[in-house]
Amino acid sequence: MLDGQGGLIVTLGERSDVPIRDSAQADDNHLGKIVRIDPLTGAPMGAGIGLPETHAKGFRNVQAAALDGNGRLWTIEHGPKGGDELNMPEAGLNYGWPVITYGVEYSGAEVGDGRTAAEGMEQPVYYWDPVIGPSGMALYEGDAIPEWEGAMLIGGLVSQGVVVVHLENGRVASE
Repeated sequence: MLDGQGGLIVTLGERSDVPIRDSAQADDNHLGKIVRIDPLTGAPMGAGIGLPETHAKGFRNVQAAALDGNGRLWTIEHGPKGGDELNMPEAGLNYGWPVITYGVEYSGAEVGDGRTAAEGMEQPVYYWDPVIGPSGMALYEGDAIPEWEGAMLIGGLVSQGVVVVHLENGRVASE
């Protein structure tokens, strides 16, 4: 997606397989990263954490990205069993996967050390447990349903519906 500032944002997952999932923390690849490039030349426009095009890192499986009414980037991401995340990724920050997560392995075992927080890693703006299974996200700007104006609409594969998230000051005000 275009970021409104001349950059192209590309989200890249990492499959969540062990040991591949650790690539989301490594600085020598694009797995589990959000990259930002010039859409005409392909030149890197990232924050340069690791590779020069890397904007932010530490993501499991981003399903959608959207800009809010203030032009801020938001992403929605599949967690493992539990822990789907809504993030507002900022340049140069680490969003923690797989070191921190609010989900568990599909077997029920902890992911890594089972931590939900660590120094130098960002918390999600919001997370779901049980999961909604996000499938897409868009900012609602319309007249048909006035109470949804400015909300993020998120498709839910597991919840089998549309999740309406109202944002205020970079936080979820209501769902």
